[in-house]
Amino acid sequence: MSASAIRVDSLGKRYFIGSANAPSDSVRDVIVNTVAKPVRRAVQLLRGRATAAADLTEAFWALRDVSFDVGHGEVVGIVGRNGAGKSTLLKILSRITEPDEGGADIHGRVGSLLEVGTGFHPELTGRENIFLNGAIMGMRRAEIERKFGEIVEFSEVARFIDTPVKHYSSGMYLRLAFAVAAHLEPEIMLVDEVLAVGDAQFQRKCLGKMGSVAREQGRTILFVSHNMAAVTQLCQRAVWLADGCVKRIGPATQVVSEYLQAGTTGHATWMNPAPPAAGLEVQFTSAQVLDTAGRPTLLTDFDRPFKIDVNYKVLMPTRDLALCCQVLDTQGNLVFETIDTDRPELRGQVREVGTYRAQVEVAAPLLKPGRYNVTLVSFIEHIKIIQRHEGVLTFDVSEVGYKLNPGRMGIVAPVLNWEYGRAN
Repeated sequence: MSASAIRVDSLGKRYFIGSANAPSDSVRDVIVNTVAKPVRRAVQLLRGRATAAADLTEAFWALRDVSFDVGHGEVVGIVGRNGAGKSTLLKILSRITEPDEGGADIHGRVGSLLEVGTGFHPELTGRENIFLNGAIMGMRRAEIERKFGEIVEFSEVARFIDTPVKHYSSGMYLRLAFAVAAHLEPEIMLVDEVLAVGDAQFQRKCLGKMGSVAREQGRTILFVSHNMAAVTQLCQRAVWLADGCVKRIGPATQVVSEYLQAGTTGHATWMNPAPPAAGLEVQFTSAQVLDTAGRPTLLTDFDRPFKIDVNYKVLMPTRDLALCCQVLDTQGNLVFETIDTDRPELRGQVREVGTYRAQVEVAAPLLKPGRYNVTLVSFIEHIKIIQRHEGVLTFDVSEVGYKLNPGRMGIVAPVLNWEYGRAN
């Protein structure tokens, strides 16, 4: 047996921006490009450009010179900003995408959970898809039947198991997909951030399952996540990707701490929002930390409140839009989160097209002295996440006014009112 379950050697993947001849990852992309290419050429000619101009390309390296090893039975996290190359890496390891440089060797049966419903045939029922996925992984029918009951119980879709999965909600799709990936005994699990689609209870259930199969069954897991607390709790090591390259490999707690503290300040601006064709309902434009006087700040006192100020654009009328602000410590632990639809009057409302500003005040005393990071999330309640920008703001809480027991336990340190007196 090889010493490594996964070996990535000088891996590189290149895409072409704005090219009718760009490499495609699917048959659908090939068909669309074939049909659209003459149309693009015609448009370029009508605009007075040479025919060849329609084929001008710009190379973009999603991954470049990426190398690392994962041992048998090891759980390794992959962290990085949006666009760092995390999903591209897992697609190459899953043999969905071919690399342009280097290679990756995998020793063991692989189960992948990259996108909701990956590997499912929409016309087949949940039951049929379970057996189909097991067969693809090389399992015998008797093995699949032995695991079938556990899969259905874990997924909580027993009532719909004989319904074609094209009628499933995204949450049902995810539950069944994860249950299949976790229970059909792959020796290596590749898990992308699809867990973000599920509710909090199901996410905890999935993380618990991954932890148990890693500890008790010695499976190898490569785990991509924006949940830094989950990475530090589940993974022994972490790989930090930045701009398609490996920036750091090491113990998960150290890598996560450095990652969360890197390149963030008390102000963030998104200068190049995605084009309307991207189909986003809302886009963040800026965010900052403000003191009580409304001035930008990187430092706040323990006993003084502060505000998190967010500006965003609504690009199309959207019902049930919600904005979430998460505050995390430097180890990736979620200290607290607040959602604007906690205010009942915002629930069920349609937010019209326009520019908006939202502020949330964090009361004091609450946070213990130390450094914190802010993650912003926009989503449509019970349906999907629109945008997620992790660790976009960093601020410190100073020890000024910190007159509490320095050995006090817990993530937060609220000063609560106590009433006391002699008992009768």
